[in-house]
Amino acid sequence: MTTLLEIEKLDAGYGGVPVVRDLSLRVDEGEVVALLGPNGAGKTTTLLTASALLPIINGDIRVFGRSVGGRRPQQLARQGMAMVPEDRALFFSLTVRENLKLGSRSGAQGKVFEYFPALERLLDRRAGLLSGGEQQMLAVGRALLMEPKLLIVDEMSMGLAPVIVQSLLPVMRRIADEWGCGVLLVEQHVQLALEVAERAYVLAHGDLVLEGSAEELLRDRHILESSYLGEQAIEEEVAASP
Repeated sequence: MTTLLEIEKLDAGYGGVPVVRDLSLRVDEGEVVALLGPNGAGKTTTLLTASALLPIINGDIRVFGRSVGGRRPQQLARQGMAMVPEDRALFFSLTVRENLKLGSRSGAQGKVFEYFPALERLLDRRAGLLSGGEQQMLAVGRALLMEPKLLIVDEMSMGLAPVIVQSLLPVMRRIADEWGCGVLLVEQHVQLALEVAERAYVLAHGDLVLEGSAEELLRDRHILESSYLGEQAIEEEVAASP
């Protein structure tokens, strides 16, 4: 199986000061990987660095087998990486049709409507008039029109009701299965994320404190919950377990 994204001993942050330290993770083709952790853990910083929007302080990130050091975000996009940022980066004054056209490098709109049929009925509505869930569908749909090999989604559930999230997250699973696309998903709804992911990594205070298969983490929920309090809490949980 081809590894699409490989992060190795990464230090990343701002102004040369790391907020993520010694992080290693990978995303292979056809799999969904969840990056979990509390607010401020360094998840978005990791995604921005992987997308070449922030410089690497130490370590390395390889996308499609090549280091991102010295590369520009648009180069990664042309090679097959697409990112849906936390703020969705939509043009609110443009219609759904116009937003989709901006992201399109192919005639794949019909495929997008298979995943998000509601968008087809909203083509002439301005993005600023959409609901939060509709905006997220549009943001992901626009990314899919780039026909990505690697899709990175930051906080899909931001500002959305849980019932909306329950309908959106399984689409990530379908994309990985049907497109062979690798998906790196940052998500606050831990249970729902683990239900669609193969593997997960948990950050706390910039450190990797837990990693494993989604099945393992769902089974050992007490350790997963402790990870949100930091590594010391995990060690105490493990020491106390039989």
